[in-house]
Amino acid sequence: MRAARTLLLAVSMAFMDVSDADAQAQQDWANLQKYRAANASLTAPAKNEARVVFMGNSITEGWAPRFATSFPGKPYIGRGISGQTTPQMLLRFRQDVIALQPSVVVILAGTNDIAGNTGPSTLGMIEDNIASMAELARANGIRVVLCSVLPVYDYPWKPGLIPAPKIVALNMWLKEYAKSHGDVYADFHSAMADARQGLPADLAADGVHPTDAGYAMMGPIVEKAIASALAKRGK
Repeated sequence: MRAARTLLLAVSMAFMDVSDADAQAQQDWANLQKYRAANASLTAPAKNEARVVFMGNSITEGWAPRFATSFPGKPYIGRGISGQTTPQMLLRFRQDVIALQPSVVVILAGTNDIAGNTGPSTLGMIEDNIASMAELARANGIRVVLCSVLPVYDYPWKPGLIPAPKIVALNMWLKEYAKSHGDVYADFHSAMADARQGLPADLAADGVHPTDAGYAMMGPIVEKAIASALAKRGK
């Protein structure tokens, strides 16, 4: 009897020790609450405003605070969430992209899927989720910029996965998908990869997340892609 009570107490304590992050994941797996208030405070785009929403993970979340200086005067909105995978982004795509009525969406996603952040993912699973986001955007009159996944030689939080060739394969699919569906492909990978198909330290100190120099290299690439998408929109 005492052993049973001890077991019950241990189980109860384990539940009490659930972290805030674990609780958030259980109750709001896609983190829909993160931008809910910010979305509600946004007004509709002004006439002739070319609003652009950036959907992504920590790379996008880290980029957004730089928008004001990197893209001065541009109506660019960041909707990146650190650690997120493509199924999580797909779940919040209507709330965090479509509802904001952008002219263009910039999708930078897939690296955390390859890292297995929310469980194992095949390239096909990642491709399906990105295709679904692109289809939702086009169905709502939003032009799509599909970004290459940035080079990664190894993930510091999950070493040994050999992600580089998987990223190359996913980027080949992204490029072909964009071409065949009238979307625009923003190729960061070709400009940033080193001889190992990873990121050099000056562009990403941890091999994954861009430094200021890394974002400075990405800026003109995405600007050119957005301009191309807006030109397509006018046709």
